[in-house]
Amino acid sequence: MNDSYIYVITALLPLSAFMLVLQVNPYHALVIQGILGAVAALVFAVLGAADVALTQALMGTLLAITLYAIAVRSSLVMRLGVLKDGSIEADDDPHLGKLMDDLRTIFGKRHMRLELVPYTNTQTLYRALMDKEVHATCARPEHDNQDSVASEDEQQLYHTTTRVRRLYDIMQTELSSPATILTYVNAPDSGEERI
Repeated sequence: MNDSYIYVITALLPLSAFMLVLQVNPYHALVIQGILGAVAALVFAVLGAADVALTQALMGTLLAITLYAIAVRSSLVMRLGVLKDGSIEADDDPHLGKLMDDLRTIFGKRHMRLELVPYTNTQTLYRALMDKEVHATCARPEHDNQDSVASEDEQQLYHTTTRVRRLYDIMQTELSSPATILTYVNAPDSGEERI
């Protein structure tokens, strides 16, 4: 009996593991992880270890992929705090629309999605940023009432503030929209010590 198919199936293990290590897109990595687990279960079954094959199929493939998918889905979100009063969500503002499209494009390249989180006023927006509820905020800068003669360009600008240095670096290098002023703030730790 020719057992050369066992060598072919076994050779798929390092090949799929190598493909998994080189993968950039986390969703593609999940698919390749599933293939790797299925191939490992098949190798165990062919070699006569049915109990190990069943364990690999259930725990190593099905459960692990499900947990990884949940972790990847929840971690690849850039939460942007905005004001709910309509000034940030207005459809008639082309500058804001362009800014949001640019942000979606920039973070889309990194397999992240942009989630807008509305807040009622500027104080709660800033508090959400400092309490690490959102990664960044975007709002029109507040002008003093005495300086009500702001130019039209200044009235169209948005102030985007982030507490994540990597997000700031990405937006600073890739954001081409002149509709926003970028700022980085260092959010304080919650004061709890990690053991």
